[in-house]
Amino acid sequence: MTENTLQSTARVSTDKASRYLQQLCKHFGHKRPVEFTAKHGSIAFDFGTCTLAADDAILTMTVAAEDAASLERMRNVIASHLERFAFREPPQIAWT
Repeated sequence: MTENTLQSTARVSTDKASRYLQQLCKHFGHKRPVEFTAKHGSIAFDFGTCTLAADDAILTMTVAAEDAASLERMRNVIASHLERFAFREPPQIAWT
């Protein structure tokens, strides 16, 4: 990413933040470059990146891309997968 990278962040309240971080990273890790621990993760896509941070009550997801269309695609990909994994407690995802 260059200095012109666009970013968007969502903070999701959940007591399963670390679980969802790891689940997202493991899922995408089958096809994408991924690095993660229980508290931090990153996923590289051809059209952008996602960094994740988990504490006891919040999953922070930051997506970055070179243009607005790719940024929106990143938001949709990450949000849709989190919604699928967290279907028992549908997350409130508001990107800023």
